[in-house]
Amino acid sequence: MTASTDLGSTDLAAGPGDAPFDPAVFRSVFRRHAAGVAVITAAGARPVGFTATSLTSVAAEPPLLSFGISTGSSSWPTLADAPHIGIHILGEHQEELAATFARSGADRFAPPTSWRPGPHGVPLLDGVSAWLIGRVVARIPAGDHRIVVAQAIAGDPAGPGRPLLYHQGRFTSLRP
Repeated sequence: MTASTDLGSTDLAAGPGDAPFDPAVFRSVFRRHAAGVAVITAAGARPVGFTATSLTSVAAEPPLLSFGISTGSSSWPTLADAPHIGIHILGEHQEELAATFARSGADRFAPPTSWRPGPHGVPLLDGVSAWLIGRVVARIPAGDHRIVVAQAIAGDPAGPGRPLLYHQGRFTSLRP
């Protein structure tokens, strides 16, 4: 599968009669949208990873998922070429892990992060609620991001914990 559409900013200019939309309003609207929290990892010269709230199930047959990543992310140069990725669904007990992988300049794989090499050398985080290994099938340009589409090839849904959520600019959990 290859990307056939470039959703870059020049393709998405305001149409006739449309005023440019304020990006601050856009971000404010999406702060009201609760999202599950995942960490995406990839193997490279050094392992890379980042916190993502854009993870989406795309299809069950074949099992496809997607997420967005900024081309300015420190993880992007490795993700741009990685044939396989790790997708980790975080539990409410992993707020600090989510914060570590969201923090710029952090040594994300240093202790106390517990991880091991998984299939295809992809870094697998320990103690997550669920994980998948995905084979990257497309990287679609979308403004200052890329939408990465991957086909799940391995996984385990049996980890501990209720889901960690991101809402109104902070991590939270479901009410009991």
